[in-house]
Amino acid sequence: MHSTHHHEAVSSYKRSASRLTIFAHVFGILAFALMLVWLLHYRGGIEYDSYNAVRVFNVHPFLMFCGFIFLSGEAMMVYKTVQATHMVQKVVHMILQLLAFVLAVVGLCAVFKYHDMTNIEDVYSLHSWIGIAAISLFVLQWLAGLITFMFLQPELTRQSLLPWHICGGRTLLYMSIAAALTGLLEKATFIGLRSNREARLVNFLGLSILFFGIFVDLSVALARYV
Repeated sequence: MHSTHHHEAVSSYKRSASRLTIFAHVFGILAFALMLVWLLHYRGGIEYDSYNAVRVFNVHPFLMFCGFIFLSGEAMMVYKTVQATHMVQKVVHMILQLLAFVLAVVGLCAVFKYHDMTNIEDVYSLHSWIGIAAISLFVLQWLAGLITFMFLQPELTRQSLLPWHICGGRTLLYMSIAAALTGLLEKATFIGLRSNREARLVNFLGLSILFFGIFVDLSVALARYV
């Protein structure tokens, strides 16, 4: 009886977990689309080499979500979404995380360039503090994962470090989402958004990013049941 109950509970988790990546992708794609609508329709476009400071700035939110957060989330879900051997999954996971970091660096360069063009102080806000901390810790997390899981290590070492690696990744995901949401709030305040279509779009964008992160995290939390 107990075994049957346990089997049903595990099956329930398995069904739930299999749907979580679908919800994560739905909210991720929705956030991607809302980001493009906001930056292209309301904010004038995206161009790193532009003489228009606003277009340069727009590279920052685009790459920090559509590059850094979205790809990091995809990397975390890769063990469910990529049907391959465990080694292939690990390689794809590491590549996606590396690509996320590269795009984040370009996004950071864009906002520093924007600050130079407009004579704004660098790294003065809570948003920037959280963002810089998240990316700095992300580098350490990636290097630690590379050394621990991609090179020959005792199995006991890998097993003991795996929970810390997973918790670190989940923490960094929420740190990056916190940076994104505080950044949207900061930008909305800076440009004086009130109750209009653009303000509502930015709110829905923030909610989509938040729900993307929640469902990515849940998919990782329930991974052992899949």
